Amino acid sequence: MIRTRRNLTAVAVSVPLLMLGSASFAGEETPHWSYAGSTGPTKWGTLEKEYSACAIGKTQSPIDIRDDVTKKADLPAISFDYKASTLKIINNGHTIQINYTPGSSITVGGKQYELVQFHFHKPSEEKLNGKRYDMVAHLVHRDQEGKLAVVAVLLATTGANPLIKTLWENLPKKKETETAVDAVNINVADLLPTNKAYYTFAGSLTTPPCSEGVTWFVLKNPTSISADESARFARSYPMNARPVQPLHGREVRASR
Repeated sequence: MIRTRRNLTAVAVSVPLLMLGSASFAGEETPHWSYAGSTGPTKWGTLEKEYSACAIGKTQSPIDIRDDVTKKADLPAISFDYKASTLKIINNGHTIQINYTPGSSITVGGKQYELVQFHFHKPSEEKLNGKRYDMVAHLVHRDQEGKLAVVAVLLATTGANPLIKTLWENLPKKKETETAVDAVNINVADLLPTNKAYYTFAGSLTTPPCSEGVTWFVLKNPTSISADESARFARSYPMNARPVQPLHGREVRASR
């Protein structure tokens, strides 16, 4: 799929085949960005005018979720309605991403968002009271108006994770090419912790173009990943986490 850089923002919101905000297929006229050096996070806002929110946005993600700035509230539970999906996996040059078959969703406070894809960062982009977890999975959803909601599942090295094991066993050999493994079905529900209490705040994509208007739900309780599974991801991406961003007075709420 070829897109000009003028279409990047639209792609970031509407195309499930790419990590939202990080389209980088061969042949695209897009500026290179990375997690270090002259094209690293501190420079993203200067690489392309469509990336300006990375530098000047006031509701950027990720953040450090600290007890002293978090307000406990009677928040509605997240209703997860995840169904099995044929495995469609891509190494897009910035992460390992799984594109999900339509029909799975979350509902929060009467608002429904369809699951589009999920992908991984190492270490976790979010911090809890200054602590990063070994990894995080970002489950990206979109409502009928195109607005995004991301569920962040923190991953701690406490034991093997059968779903992640299956994903890593089917890693594509080529970058930037989606591989459909018709013989393998997965269900991202297997990635969720038993206790689904969460933090929520207004944020952004954590990769260029850093578009704002994204609702974040960070699950309080981590799920497991083994040290070997984490190391397998690190062979491709030893560090693909954006630094935490200022709150700028944002409210962070926590379910009781």
